[in-house]
Parts: sequence; structure tokens; C-alpha cells
Amino acid sequence: MPIVYNFIRLLFNLLSLAILARVILSWFNVNPFHPVVAFLDAITEPILGPLRRVIPPIGMIDITPIVALVLLQVVETILLSLVQSI
Repeated sequence: MPIVYNFIRLLFNLLSLAILARVILSWFNVNPFHPVVAFLDAITEPILGPLRRVIPPIGMIDITPIVALVLLQVVETILLSLVQSI
């Protein structure tokens, strides 16, 4: 079970880093067709897209990445506790 536990932790850490990288890149004028930017969009949009439909921006600030990071932490904690209980 340590392999499954570590895999879940790695997966959620990588998703969190991808969301943070996308947030940081949004502050700069980057080419949206650059392979790295397109890759980050492909990974994070399935998480951020549905949240954007539910959570409106506050002024000019999009808070969906913050909500996504919190939800990822909650889901990770639940999954890890389930894996540990098996």
C-alpha cells in the first residue's frame, strides 16, 4: 500500500504545482500556443473549467485556482485516509 499512498500524494502534488504554474504564467504575456502553456492548460482546465462556471470572479480576480487547491487538498486527504484504512 505505500506505493498507492505515495502515488496519490505525487499525483496531487503535481496537480497543485500545475495550477500554481498556470496562475503565475497568467500574470505574464505568454504565448498560449507554447507547448508548456498548452500542456498546463490541458492538465488544469478539467479541474478549473467546471469551477469557473460555478464561481464568479471577484472584480478582476479569478479565485477558482484557490478553490481548486483547497478542494484538491480535501480530496487528497480523504483518499489517503481511505488507502491507510485498507
